Amino acid sequence: MKTRQFLATAILALTFGFTSFAQKTVMVGGAAMYPNKNIIENAVNSKDHTTLVAAVKAAGLVETLEGKGPFTVFAPTNEAFDKLPKGTVESLLKPENKKMLQTILTYHVVAGKWNAKDIAKAIKEGKGKAMLKTVSGGTLTAWMDGKDLYISDESGNKAKVTIADVNQSNGVIHVIDTVLLPKK
Repeated sequence: MKTRQFLATAILALTFGFTSFAQKTVMVGGAAMYPNKNIIENAVNSKDHTTLVAAVKAAGLVETLEGKGPFTVFAPTNEAFDKLPKGTVESLLKPENKKMLQTILTYHVVAGKWNAKDIAKAIKEGKGKAMLKTVSGGTLTAWMDGKDLYISDESGNKAKVTIADVNQSNGVIHVIDTVLLPKK
């Protein structure tokens, strides 16, 4: 009986240990981002993404980003939003600007799960650039500068990926330092 209990415990430990190893938890904004939680469940805990979370709520996109996905989200930090002209965020959060806010936020989302390795491969295949179609219908351009991954928007802004491969149950988040804007 003791041998059976020991074996059962050992199997559970190995299984739990392997699962934990295979799905790395990443710290973002002072909070653990758990790979078994969805994009919204994790994002709400990041102190660096309170503006993004407020915008997602105001845009009515919570349910979408809690969905099955998979999604690749380029998630601007609060500091990224602070770079926008004064009053921009407050204006976008108004109910009358909901459609514009939805367009901007979904411009940060690509269908499918694109980890950094996948993006780097696409950049190599694209001879230095990879074009990523966003959920809003726009295009982002991924490129490398040394070992750093950058994303450019259609308006000429460039965002550096500061934390890559934050895995979620329904996709992956890449933290970026600039808000990306679709062509006007």
